[in-house]
Amino acid sequence: MKIAVITGASAGIGREFVYAVDREESFDEIWVVARRKERLEELRERCRNPLRPLPLDLSDLRSVDEYKALLETEKPEIALLINAAGCGVFGPFAEKDLHKQLNSATLNALALTAMCHVSLPYMRAGSRIVNMGSNSAWQPVPYQTVYGASKSYVLNFSRALWRELQPRGIHVMCVCPGWIKTEFQAVAQHDEYIRYVDRWYGPDEVAAQAMKDLKKKKMVSILGHPVRRQVRLVKFLPVKLVMRIWCKQQGIE
Repeated sequence: MKIAVITGASAGIGREFVYAVDREESFDEIWVVARRKERLEELRERCRNPLRPLPLDLSDLRSVDEYKALLETEKPEIALLINAAGCGVFGPFAEKDLHKQLNSATLNALALTAMCHVSLPYMRAGSRIVNMGSNSAWQPVPYQTVYGASKSYVLNFSRALWRELQPRGIHVMCVCPGWIKTEFQAVAQHDEYIRYVDRWYGPDEVAAQAMKDLKKKKMVSILGHPVRRQVRLVKFLPVKLVMRIWCKQQGIE
């Protein structure tokens, strides 16, 4: 059985990845992973590939064990793994709820790592892994401290894994978009600390660009010329200056 696995599938970029993958490729099943089972069931109405909903909360790493057990039972070929699940907390690190920040780090980085590790035994030459990073991955981001750091981890993890898996013919790509209008932004409750946004992109745009870049076997997918310019600029500027500019843009002393 040849399958695709997509996490964070109930909303935002993860849901748009489901639609994009369903349009462009054919599988025996697409396994869609998220906490909300009813949201996953709704996807069936818009997809032509058979879908298998897996209602798992990946911020609890015991859910990865459930996924692993299912793989051991079904023994599928995983042709595509998209790790799109993620969350964040915006605001001063010392003032924000510790549990929520640990959940963010776990979901963004540790669960993603675990999903890759557990899935790899079921991948063959030609299989692909797509990990959801962020434009925040390129620099330290005050008032997104844990989120930015977790996305830096995802970027560097994905690049290193890309190199390790080359001999096996498995491709790894990290998606690093700018500001995306999704439910995530509402959940993050960032209005007090994020006042300046140069441009919003749609999650459908991110998914479409990522699918194009995946076909080109790019190591990193970045949507939008403004975001690409920013990435290039950040590489050459001192870190303290980058953080100062960020805080000034947001009106934070």
